[in-house]
Amino acid sequence: MKRSTPPDSPKLFEDLPLKPDFSLEDAARLSGLWPIAGTDEAGRGPLAGPVVAAAVILDPDHIPDGLNDSKKLTLKQRETLFDQIIATAEVSIASSSPRLIDERNILRASLNAMCRAVAGLCTRPALVLADGRDVPPGMTCQGRAVIKGDARSVSIAAASIVAKVTRDRMMVRAGFVWPAYGFEGHAGYGTAQHRGAIEAHGPCGLHRMSFRPLKKDGVVAE
Repeated sequence: MKRSTPPDSPKLFEDLPLKPDFSLEDAARLSGLWPIAGTDEAGRGPLAGPVVAAAVILDPDHIPDGLNDSKKLTLKQRETLFDQIIATAEVSIASSSPRLIDERNILRASLNAMCRAVAGLCTRPALVLADGRDVPPGMTCQGRAVIKGDARSVSIAAASIVAKVTRDRMMVRAGFVWPAYGFEGHAGYGTAQHRGAIEAHGPCGLHRMSFRPLKKDGVVAE
């Protein structure tokens, strides 16, 4: 029977480590839970594009050096670590489309993608460490919500890197399909350039129509 634990109190983690480590995984392994997967998402805030989630089971004997919250890494560092994670760990990736985001809201769409990423792992984890306050519903294993997880757990940090790199690459491809919006430069975030393109051309099929300022618009360009 699957179980979920409540998220940690943020007050307990005001002094975070300088970088994530394997201590959460080691503690769970000592209690008999193994293997352990970390899961995280990228792309909750943009006005366009999918939200992408990754689940990663690291090999304790081959953990890439430099794993950290993807937002704290440079593009080159993320790309290098992405390749190392793919080469040494078990990885699964899933995404929720803009339409699903509009139908279910961004939180539910993000958790759904995380659940599907976990389900896509070849090895069923005994425990999933999920970044944030929520355990993705529907998982067939135990889950633990870890606030600031990408700064505490290398498994979650690895998932954040895989999700971020994958989504950025998707948005570069989207830039070729919809060149008027410059997706390759801003990845769908609400930059001045992006908002100006929406004003000039209207939204396209990648835009999240439930997000402001798009919510007031009714026509979607093909």
